[in-house]
Amino acid sequence: MLQDRLAVVVPLLPLAVWVIYLGGMVYTGLILVVLVLATREYVRLFRVGGQRPAGALLLVGVPVIAGARWLPGLEPGWVLALALVAALLWHQIAYERGAPISGTDFAITVGGLVYLGWMGGYFLALRALPHGLWWSAVVFSGVWLADSAAFVAGRAFGRHRLAPRLSPKKTWEGFVGGVVGGALGTALLGSVWGLGAGPGSGVDWPAGLVLGALAGLVGPIGDLGISMLKRQTGVKDSGHVLAVHGGALDRIDSWLVVIPVGYFAVLILNGWPH
Repeated sequence: MLQDRLAVVVPLLPLAVWVIYLGGMVYTGLILVVLVLATREYVRLFRVGGQRPAGALLLVGVPVIAGARWLPGLEPGWVLALALVAALLWHQIAYERGAPISGTDFAITVGGLVYLGWMGGYFLALRALPHGLWWSAVVFSGVWLADSAAFVAGRAFGRHRLAPRLSPKKTWEGFVGGVVGGALGTALLGSVWGLGAGPGSGVDWPAGLVLGALAGLVGPIGDLGISMLKRQTGVKDSGHVLAVHGGALDRIDSWLVVIPVGYFAVLILNGWPH
C-alpha cells in the first residue's frame, strides 16, 4: 500500500538529503554500506537457486571496485580486472574441490562485481563531478519522481501489462506515467536546484527534463532485472532491511541503471570529456 511505502520513505528522506549534502566520507560510506547489503542479498538469491557465487570475494570486491572511484590513486579499471582474475582463480579451485557448475558460478560472480561494484561506483562518480551536489540532486530526484509517478499512474490507470512474466503488476500506463512524471517533476526541481548551483553550472530545467525522462525510461529495466533474478530463484524479496520495501537490492535496482546513465548524460549535456 502507498501509505506503507510512505511510512518507510518519509522518515529516511531527510537523512538521505543530509548525507548527499555532506558528500565526502559520509556519503561514500553510506553508499558502500548499501552496496555491501545488496551484495549479501545478491549472493543469497543465487545460493537459494543452487549456485555458488564467491560470496567472500563479492563482499570485498564490490565496495573496493565502487570505492575506487572516490579513493585517490586507485584506478577502477585495474581494480575490476584484478577482481575478475581473482574470481576466475576462485572458481577454478572450487571446481577442483568438487563444485559441479563452476563456470556458471564464475559468470554469476563476474555479474555481481560488474553490476554492483562497477555500476554502483557511479553513485560516487556523479557526486564527485563539478557541481556534483546539484547534479546528484537532479538525478536522484528524477529516480524518486519517476518511480513515484509510475506507481501512482499504474494504480490509477493501469490496464495493459508491461512484462507479465517478470512483474504482473507493472503496466504500460505506469511506464508512461513514470516517464512523463519524471520529466516534468525533475524539470521543475532542476530549475530550483539551478538556483543553488549558480550560473554556468548547467543545472536548469531543460537538464532536469532530460534526466527525469531518462530515469523514467531506463529505471524499469533495472527494476525488472532484479525481478528476473527473483523469479528464476523463487524468492519474493531480496531481503527485509526496509520492511515493506524489501531488501537493499530491491531498493537500488532502478538506481543501479539510472545513475550511470545519468552520469554520462550529465557529461554530454555539459560537453565534458568522458
